[in-house]
Amino acid sequence: MSTLPPCPACGSEYTYEDGIQLVCPECAHEWSANEPEAAEEGLSVRDSNGNPLQDGDTVTVIKDLKVKGSSSVVKVGTKVKNIRLVEGDHDIDCKIDGIGPMKLKSEFVKKA
Repeated sequence: MSTLPPCPACGSEYTYEDGIQLVCPECAHEWSANEPEAAEEGLSVRDSNGNPLQDGDTVTVIKDLKVKGSSSVVKVGTKVKNIRLVEGDHDIDCKIDGIGPMKLKSEFVKKA
């Protein structure tokens, strides 16, 4: 008799432990047994290295990013302070000095 929780993604009862991770064999969803489910807490956004991001964090841009509709470029190493996490494809809302308000994808930043 298994005391493991069902898969939060598909509800399957056939979950199993793999080290510190729980795995669902039906949908291949993996989650940590020690931390509460991110879906229950709200928005879960991770940077390019897999570190969790929160509102108010400072991040560093890891790739030159062209600003759509402008000839401006956000250079590598630009620090962005006080980010706000939002739903959608571009999941970071911020204000960059010299450019103004922008939306960034979390895959192009790392936590500072």
